[in-house]
Amino acid sequence: MDVAQPTRLATPSSRRELPAILRALPLLSPSLLWLAVFYLVPLGILLLHSVWSTDTVNMVIVRQFTLSSYQSIATDPLFRDVALRTITMAVGVTLTDIVLAFPIAYLIAFRLGRLKTLAFMLVLVPLWSSYLIRAYAWKTILGLDGVLNSFLVAVHILSRPSPAFLYSNLAMFITFTHVWLPFMILPVYTALEKIPRSLLEAAGDLGAPGWRTFLHVVLPLSVPGIVAGAIATFSLTMGDYITPQLLGGPDSQLVGNVIASQFGVTFNWPLGAAFSAVVLVIVAVFLVLANRVGAAGTAR
Repeated sequence: MDVAQPTRLATPSSRRELPAILRALPLLSPSLLWLAVFYLVPLGILLLHSVWSTDTVNMVIVRQFTLSSYQSIATDPLFRDVALRTITMAVGVTLTDIVLAFPIAYLIAFRLGRLKTLAFMLVLVPLWSSYLIRAYAWKTILGLDGVLNSFLVAVHILSRPSPAFLYSNLAMFITFTHVWLPFMILPVYTALEKIPRSLLEAAGDLGAPGWRTFLHVVLPLSVPGIVAGAIATFSLTMGDYITPQLLGGPDSQLVGNVIASQFGVTFNWPLGAAFSAVVLVIVAVFLVLANRVGAAGTAR
């Protein structure tokens, strides 16, 4: 007599995928180990320091839980002004780079033809030089004997060189805008280059004028590149401390300067770690908002 075989239950998709995940673990383990050792562990140590305090008399770190560093950041007007100045600078530089980068990327992607490779290389050339060299170049341009003052005096706009350009928020803004501009051009160009030319031809065949094609086809499809460039530009500006140190004035401190001074001169590692955590939160919030804007723009 034949015995009826029990019906085999369907295997859930997660169980079917489990062997593939296990097979990928040997390939992923070096990257995961690298991420854990050189990112997650230092980040955990940083966050741990942010809830400790410093004994300023004995110059030692007190390893007891406290939120005094975060309270200082929230209540001290000086720290609040520094944080607000940094956010304002980062947002201003990001928006300016978007305005400057989009026409350049559009020109390279759609208009230059055979000169596209040359133009693309010219965008990359500044990245081959040191960041310090570019910052010092702007220090030379904006100085009393620099190119800008010499030109303004030569055309009789100024009677004598002005010290207002250097060691100011304006000098930092100009330097940041120039230094991070390639980081905005490259992702925007990549997004524009991926736009199918057939969509532009279809819009033209349907009678859409150029500005309408740009608003309804080109701009929405370039939003991912704009978001990627904005994230890079905003994050780099938030954490920079070299430009404020070289070109900023007495009232031009940014968060990066405060963090560097807390870890160096004042030996207040908990406060520096707390400021670093605040920067991470601000960048994370900007990242979430930028991704939502990108998703909304693409869905239009």
